[in-house]
Amino acid sequence: MKLNISGLEFNYSSSPILRDINMELAPSEVLGIVGPNGAGKSTLLKCINRILKPTDGCILLDGRDMNGMNQMELARSIGYVPQASSTIFPATVLDTVLMGRRPHINWRSCERDVQKVLEILKLMNIEDLALRDVNELSGGQQQRVVIARALAQEPKIILLDEPTSNLDVRHQLEVMETLSGLVDRQGISAIMAVHDLNLASRFSDRLLIMKKGMIINAGTPLEVLTPENISSVYGIESEIVYTKRGAPLIVPLKSIVAGSKV
Repeated sequence: MKLNISGLEFNYSSSPILRDINMELAPSEVLGIVGPNGAGKSTLLKCINRILKPTDGCILLDGRDMNGMNQMELARSIGYVPQASSTIFPATVLDTVLMGRRPHINWRSCERDVQKVLEILKLMNIEDLALRDVNELSGGQQQRVVIARALAQEPKIILLDEPTSNLDVRHQLEVMETLSGLVDRQGISAIMAVHDLNLASRFSDRLLIMKKGMIINAGTPLEVLTPENISSVYGIESEIVYTKRGAPLIVPLKSIVAGSKV
């Protein structure tokens, strides 16, 4: 499924949050969105998922205007993983992930739905938590449950807002490798807002770098994550080291004081 966005804008009251966003997502692509706090990354994802209504602009899914889609059609096309939340409705992990099957069923699940959920729990390495209450889990475990619930929708596109928040280094890599594998094997696409530039660099096919609600640059990680872009957007001096895989590794050196020439 292809996603095209043109002239997207969003305001809170009279304050512009997103300005003239133009982008596209190709089938089987991982698109990373990076930028400092307040850049508009989360707002952009919420506009794509129609949680927020854009002030202006157009969003097309395979050439179809999303405004003409009902909520169930949208849920069969797009899955959404919000930032980690401390409040989750009390339910077992199995039941929570089963809620993700809602776009494909009425209110009664069948054996196929349960089997699909069990496969996803295994994929996310949380099958041993199936009968645990979600609210008894750690923040990192809860985050994996929320990702599993989105995958249960069998979406063509999955939106992830800081998918590795609250995860330790090992589980960050496991989640990102799982998502990357899903894109490769199942042909879905992903858009993820990520704070960690090195995770974004390694696991994204393309990157958007944002500042103050605008896209500053777009392209491959090699094209986007340059010392000049990082300095302009984040206000830090950095060094770029290239890994054996060819991905740029960002090493922050120091903050740049406004007006300083060093």
